[in-house]
Amino acid sequence: MPQRAFALRRSGSAQRPQVIGWTANAAGAATASPDATGVATGTITASPTASTPATEAATAFSRMLYETPYSRHMATALPHVRDRIGQQLFARVAGPDGAKHADRIHNRPGPRWFEPGSPITRVHGDASMFIGGLRALLLQTLHPAAMRGVAEHSDFRHDSWGRLARTSRFIAVTTFGAADDADQSVAAVRRIHEHIVGTMADGTPYAASDPHLLGWVHVAEIDSFLRAHTVYGREPLTGADRDTYVAQTAEVARRLGVVDPPTTEAELAAALAAYRPELRSTPEARATVGYLLLRPPLPVLARAPYGVIAAAAIGLMPRWTRLPLRLPWLPVSERTVVRALGGVATGTIRWAMTPREPVHPS
Repeated sequence: MPQRAFALRRSGSAQRPQVIGWTANAAGAATASPDATGVATGTITASPTASTPATEAATAFSRMLYETPYSRHMATALPHVRDRIGQQLFARVAGPDGAKHADRIHNRPGPRWFEPGSPITRVHGDASMFIGGLRALLLQTLHPAAMRGVAEHSDFRHDSWGRLARTSRFIAVTTFGAADDADQSVAAVRRIHEHIVGTMADGTPYAASDPHLLGWVHVAEIDSFLRAHTVYGREPLTGADRDTYVAQTAEVARRLGVVDPPTTEAELAAALAAYRPELRSTPEARATVGYLLLRPPLPVLARAPYGVIAAAAIGLMPRWTRLPLRLPWLPVSERTVVRALGGVATGTIRWAMTPREPVHPS
């Protein structure tokens, strides 16, 4: 008795479940596993020559699971759920004009700074950036001059999503966009930095255009992006690709005004260590961390998923940052429960934001 292998695939505009293959053996077992689309594939196998109570039960279970009106409804509804989640995430991260900017970034002809598929495109195009970006923000708060500039010149509490959209657009343009668009984006950021100046409480002047301060922002970001991708990325970088990633990000940093940015992972670690004597907790830092973790500008229903991302970001923070920023230190939970939940969160984001492609019957 031949048995069918059912996969709930997304089949273009119709988005209807399709039977895509047949299997038969004598195992008499029912299994379900994720296929390449992230949707469960159920396979029922049985002896091709004999029917037993076990195989009949397996067959009945298969039909109940994959051939009922409910399963057909879920197969049709799931792509719509995916699209809705993806659209909401994209709108939050990219802003109301995100689709227009994305079309220009990815489809405008012309040379790019970086080759498609190179390490920087793999890291910056991965869902792990959600965790890496939040980790970078937390780490950056430890530099008093950086936080003073944020406190005196930023309206991030009232325009959090606008700032996120502008930051994500800058990363996208410089990573994926046409070279002249990337040049213009860097020039715009440098013009903004020229106007961000002030004085520390002890009378020391600060400026956002200071190469040393820019260097701190850069190394905190790149260390965070790389660590998050290592733990939560779909295909973590290994070997020489890790140094290549640091070197590629250094090209952007130089254009922004960073002097001698690190070009290897070892140099990145050394640069972070060199900043350690300058770092400390301040009232502005603690207020920003409290806002990011406890009072994010999100609807109530979105706060639980955000909490998972926040926990994953905290779990990647160095141990020495926990006390000054009043962050928890739970090493066992962070290595087990938090990483598992963080993997689920990034996997869901990746699934929701990956464009669907038509799947044709084989």
